[in-house]
Amino acid sequence: MWIRFHLDEHVAGLIAIGLRRRNIDVTTSLEVGLIGASDAEQLAFAHRTQRVIITQDVDFLKLNAADMAHAGIAYARQSSYSASQFLQRIVRLYDSLTAEDMSGQVEYL
Repeated sequence: MWIRFHLDEHVAGLIAIGLRRRNIDVTTSLEVGLIGASDAEQLAFAHRTQRVIITQDVDFLKLNAADMAHAGIAYARQSSYSASQFLQRIVRLYDSLTAEDMSGQVEYL
């Protein structure tokens, strides 16, 4: 099954636009009413809707270490890439892994 993504509020909206132009299913925190929600709430939403969360917030790695259930976390440090590079890394992840591969896993972009 194809990966579906959720962008936490720290990820630029341009990333969602770029993914949608490639027909990749993505939601954003703004669109689903999660601006200001805790990281645990963000991750719970992504898990409930079977979406891999894309984040630049290290706190999601802590939630993973605490064994919080999730459909997958794709993490990149803030300011580590341009928006174009970040998008390319997400698309590469999408092209190489399935939703099943990502379940409960962390991928570093």
